[in-house]
Amino acid sequence: MTWSPNKVALAALAALAVLLYLLGPVLMPFAISAGLAYLGDPIVDRLERRMSRTLAVTLVFFVLSALILPLLIVLIPALIEQVRQFVADIPNYLDWIQHTGLPALGIHLPPELRLDSANLKNVVSENLPQAGGLARELLSTLSRSGGAFLGFMASLLLIPVVTFYLLRDWDTLIAWFDDNIPERHRETVRGLARESDFVLSGFLRGQLLVMISLGTIYSFGLWLAGVKFALLIGIGAGLVSFVPYLGFISGLLVAGLSALAQMEGLTPLLYVLIVFMIGQVVESMLLTPWLVGDRIGLHPVAVIFAVMAGGQLFGFTGVLVALPTAAVLAVLLRHAMTRWRESDYYGQP
Repeated sequence: MTWSPNKVALAALAALAVLLYLLGPVLMPFAISAGLAYLGDPIVDRLERRMSRTLAVTLVFFVLSALILPLLIVLIPALIEQVRQFVADIPNYLDWIQHTGLPALGIHLPPELRLDSANLKNVVSENLPQAGGLARELLSTLSRSGGAFLGFMASLLLIPVVTFYLLRDWDTLIAWFDDNIPERHRETVRGLARESDFVLSGFLRGQLLVMISLGTIYSFGLWLAGVKFALLIGIGAGLVSFVPYLGFISGLLVAGLSALAQMEGLTPLLYVLIVFMIGQVVESMLLTPWLVGDRIGLHPVAVIFAVMAGGQLFGFTGVLVALPTAAVLAVLLRHAMTRWRESDYYGQP
């Protein structure tokens, strides 16, 4: 059987897909490193005009570390404490829903559907110490398992190392790929690469800034409103805001329930509504038009499917790369549909 270049290319792509699937468990640090290198490359390119690229990469690493590490040191313990408190308060929320929230709406649960709040509180109280020490128990388990602990630590240590080398050699890698594209396809591939870069920059850089901004607005606003778990709810709503209106709706529901169960009257609920309305207005009128624009071109249903499919196929790594991959596939699909409509077969009666 004679193998044409197209068949060889398809076979190579199939083999690459199988290889990536088999190597899924070890791809996480490399996927994160590639994303960080892509985000940092424009900054390094600007600094490279005044200094060597290696020095520019080192400077970027130093500045980012000085900004991010103190923030993580402050945020992570606060989030862990709020998660612990939230778990402890779940019985109180359920009790409020059954005896106050639903009756206020004219809904009365039959006795067989009601939860025993007192028993649930006892269960939570008995297990909360273990939940509070979950991090210590996990660390102890990883330490006993030896290999898993070393693998986890190696993955964390690999991220800055791989990011440094990818960022330093990013332009060289791009030039190498460009040189190995056949001459007759080079302009087409370059055009697709430029369009993919436009889409990815809109998602990775723009959407990341939108998520951070919304998380900050929601957290600070809920804190001013007196909501108990302002940081946890605000950051959670900001993180899921890559799906249009999902962060707004989920955050409003959780924060509203927390405010109603925590304080008397409807005034706290009004404050929560104002916070999320301000966040929605700022996102739709300022953040998204300035930072993202209309670049991604993915339907919200496609966004949800991409995240779920990526998680199913590659676990946490798949979740990380799902949306960037879907954005690039959308560019390729639009190009394929254009070629299809221009073909003679499509124009036949």
